[in-house]
Amino acid sequence: MRAHQIMTRNVVTVTSRTLIEDAANIMLRNHISGLPVVDGGKLVGIVSESDFLRRGEIGTERKRSAILQFLFGPGRAAEDFVHERGRRIEDVMTLDPVTVGEQTPLEELVRLMEKKDIKRLPVMRGKDLVGIVTRSNLLQAVTSLARQIPDPTVDDDHIRDRILRQIDAVSWRPIGFEVTVCNGVVHLHGIVTSDHAREATIVVAENTAGVKKVHDHLCFVDTYTGFYVESPEDMKTAS
Repeated sequence: MRAHQIMTRNVVTVTSRTLIEDAANIMLRNHISGLPVVDGGKLVGIVSESDFLRRGEIGTERKRSAILQFLFGPGRAAEDFVHERGRRIEDVMTLDPVTVGEQTPLEELVRLMEKKDIKRLPVMRGKDLVGIVTRSNLLQAVTSLARQIPDPTVDDDHIRDRILRQIDAVSWRPIGFEVTVCNGVVHLHGIVTSDHAREATIVVAENTAGVKKVHDHLCFVDTYTGFYVESPEDMKTAS
């Protein structure tokens, strides 16, 4: 399998001038732990939960001894101050993030994540951001396929693309929606906020030409309480 077969499309992004508070709310609302930073259509950085750990708002600024302050010098202290007190994403983001192409194989994605100690990889088509692969995407591939398999056939790719296009066009699209397909067997992943959305998503998959079977891994989240429930199929399998 390759990056384009498991990546999340329709990537949620921010700009370098986005307020940190707004970016944090976007991450919470979309149940994601990181955001590519795009200015003028160009990927310029990436921001993740770890960038918000040392912040003045929550009193977690770095506390260095006088000796360390002397060794690091005033430049490092000023840099830390900007990271801890800055108001915009440009003050905390990681510049020049590691990226991959659509055809990057899974073994290379895993190698990069381990070597660079990162949890997400923007997927590029030339200079354009077309998706993102996270550890969650890799986990979905593992749970869906449960064993090593060769790259899906072209027909499987077409099935996946058709399902994604249909779901992209509706207002009840599951949060973080992803699809894996192997030999016509479809696995649906994401978060729904109603049983109707779950049923409608399954119907889309079942009505797609070439689909032999549909597995529902869609989790339910109550938007008011945050109550979280695994799919009925997954709960039955676990019991």
